[in-house]
Amino acid sequence: MTAFSPLSIGPHTVQPPVVLAPMAGITNAPFRTLCREFSGGKGLFVSEMITTRALVERNEKTMQLIHFDASETPRSIQLYGVDPVTVGKAVRMIVDEDLADHIDLNFGCPVPKVTRKGGGSALPYKRPLLRAILHEAVTNAGDLPVTMKMRKGIDDDHLTFLDAGRIAVEEGVTAIALHGRTAAQHYGGTADWDAIARLKEHVPEIPVLGNGDIWCADDALRMMRRTGCDGVVVGRGCLGRPWLFGDLVAAFDGTGEVAAPSLREVADVMVRHARLLGEWIGDEARGVIDFRKHVAWYLKGFAVGSEMRKRLAVTSSLDELRAQLSALDLGQAWPAGADGPRGRTSGNNRVVLPDGWLKDPYDCASVSQDAEQDTSGG
Repeated sequence: MTAFSPLSIGPHTVQPPVVLAPMAGITNAPFRTLCREFSGGKGLFVSEMITTRALVERNEKTMQLIHFDASETPRSIQLYGVDPVTVGKAVRMIVDEDLADHIDLNFGCPVPKVTRKGGGSALPYKRPLLRAILHEAVTNAGDLPVTMKMRKGIDDDHLTFLDAGRIAVEEGVTAIALHGRTAAQHYGGTADWDAIARLKEHVPEIPVLGNGDIWCADDALRMMRRTGCDGVVVGRGCLGRPWLFGDLVAAFDGTGEVAAPSLREVADVMVRHARLLGEWIGDEARGVIDFRKHVAWYLKGFAVGSEMRKRLAVTSSLDELRAQLSALDLGQAWPAGADGPRGRTSGNNRVVLPDGWLKDPYDCASVSQDAEQDTSGG
């Protein structure tokens, strides 16, 4: 077995070199707690995406999203912004108020409400704007490490990852994560791991992390061996499967142990997840309602039945959730194939961009003034 070096993110050592990808509406404090518990506290677990303007204006929802459990270390927060000044203010606020230990910048989100305003995976096409944002972030971060997550580009005709990587190095970014898809692919098709290898060759000065199609621990090892990347970022593969981080720790430790929980064990995790959400939100019913989005992921592959799935999808209390789960055949073993792809798979989408966005990669006048008006979590 090949030994992999620990991942260095500024002063923070991440071993194994595994990072939980920021996912809107998913990677809040309760989900991060579950993932950390299964990993034994090993790895890096990033918050869901936070809009810089909402943070600077102390939006109530945003201030809850940046809450970290006392056991989380390092505290890792992901920011989204398109205005260099606002990004700089948000980073300075994080530093001055000791809100996090690591800042990641989002240049990878492909959803239309973000790209239509020039944000997320659309932004690196505007090279001067990307440079200005990175400069403000790094300058205001002080000793806090700043990393970035991005995609290959807008589409196959507008690839930006190599230019963006070089700009990141020049502006003092600590590490780069690359999702091996374009914005147009969304989550469809197959991730291009060769692009991750190309980026690693292009920016040998800093760590490069690979993201895309890591569905099991062996996938993470294969990606690192094939691309030479310094770490992996795991997103959709852990949906309804927070114990994947335990598998990853075992894979990098060389034991190769793989969790295969019975439906009873899965049900116990589901109830705990819902309870943690209720405690975090401060309302049990709202916590269970928020948990509903996770039900199908947790039950993937199990013989549950469409009617029971529908009933589980409308539960609104922990007692109701427990009662519905107890009616299942909880003795079912972990189903074959349940370790495979999960989450969104749509692809080949037209990327929604601001008018004239692609005319000139060096003209940034088309960035909308309202690009940061959405609250966090987009």
